[in-house]
Amino acid sequence: MSEEEKKIRGYAGGKVDTVISVDEVQDESEKIRSKISNQELLKLSNQSKYLEIKDLNAGYGKMQILHNFNLTIDRGQSLCLIGPNGAGKSTVLHSIYGFTNIYSGDVLLEDENVTKLSPAEKLKTAGVAYILQDNSVFPDMTVEENLLMGGFIKGKEEESREAANKVLKKYTRLAERRNQKAKVLSGGERRLLEISRALIMNPEVLLVDEPSIGLEPKYIDMVFEILEDLQKNEKKTIILVEQNAKKGLEFADIGYVLVSGETAIVGEGDELLKNEEVGRLFLGG
Repeated sequence: MSEEEKKIRGYAGGKVDTVISVDEVQDESEKIRSKISNQELLKLSNQSKYLEIKDLNAGYGKMQILHNFNLTIDRGQSLCLIGPNGAGKSTVLHSIYGFTNIYSGDVLLEDENVTKLSPAEKLKTAGVAYILQDNSVFPDMTVEENLLMGGFIKGKEEESREAANKVLKKYTRLAERRNQKAKVLSGGERRLLEISRALIMNPEVLLVDEPSIGLEPKYIDMVFEILEDLQKNEKKTIILVEQNAKKGLEFADIGYVLVSGETAIVGEGDELLKNEEVGRLFLGG
């Protein structure tokens, strides 16, 4: 195999001559890992522990992915998780929401332990919503019907319709397609529908898995504009995993670099964008 054939896509679509292989990223990432203190995490979250993960060990079945993982974020902040494939980024979101086996450690929201709540309870009582990275719209349902599914666990159709109308008023792009089946939507519109459906329960925390995946650049910008609006104007707390590390760090207040289920580097989003090692490994040089 030629050297050109060995080159693969980087995490942020950087210059081709700066892209390194996944295996190289993994190996080099191990070298940049440093011990992160809880004081460092707390400083980044404005000395607030609105949502906190404490010494979390979690995974799937008997396969442990996260090792003594810690995270803190203030209300209304955004945090982006980046790192090599298999580092445990999505597992962090899954663990917050209740999709993993948690062997030890805690997830706290406003000092209340929500570790053992089911995903439905996280959404209904704790105000935590999870937005899947996969295409999760119901293609043969209309846009409005998809939105109403977001309030299914409310058990109150009138409240769900009121919330759906509020969302449609906010996003005219969806309102124009209200009675059309979701399968006719563009990729960006489907992503908007997925985000909007999560808003029906009026969550305070949004867990967003790969918001830009599979989207054209113009739709990527649209999705991040929506997330910024939700954070800045509606004071939502957002934790996201993003394959486009540059875009994710440009958006986020805080960035965590994960390596092998542990935190290797933390900093403000802008700070990590300027970090030479982060740039070389995840931003295309």
